[in-house]
Amino acid sequence: MAVTRKRFSQEFKDELCREVIATSKSIKDVATAYGVGPETLRNWLNKFREANGGTDTELTGSEWARLKELERENQELRAETAFLKKPALPSRGSSGSEQVRIHRLSKI
Repeated sequence: MAVTRKRFSQEFKDELCREVIATSKSIKDVATAYGVGPETLRNWLNKFREANGGTDTELTGSEWARLKELERENQELRAETAFLKKPALPSRGSSGSEQVRIHRLSKI
């Protein structure tokens, strides 16, 4: 039984390569999302970079580490902001609509 291989257009290959380069998504994530093998996409990416002379958006190892750290920090700050935007819960024993009265003590 012969196995048929899928044929992908060059435009499709280039689009996936641009997505890997332009975003912080891994080759594996992009390949899985589009139903392509990670090794296949890696080969396409190598050919794409050779044909286009590499890209200005390629990151070094330390830049990747910094990017991941900033993404983690951004996620924490978004979670903190979402938490702070939630309305405060009323204190125990109050319905939340009660007014607080302040009594001044006068000197006798």
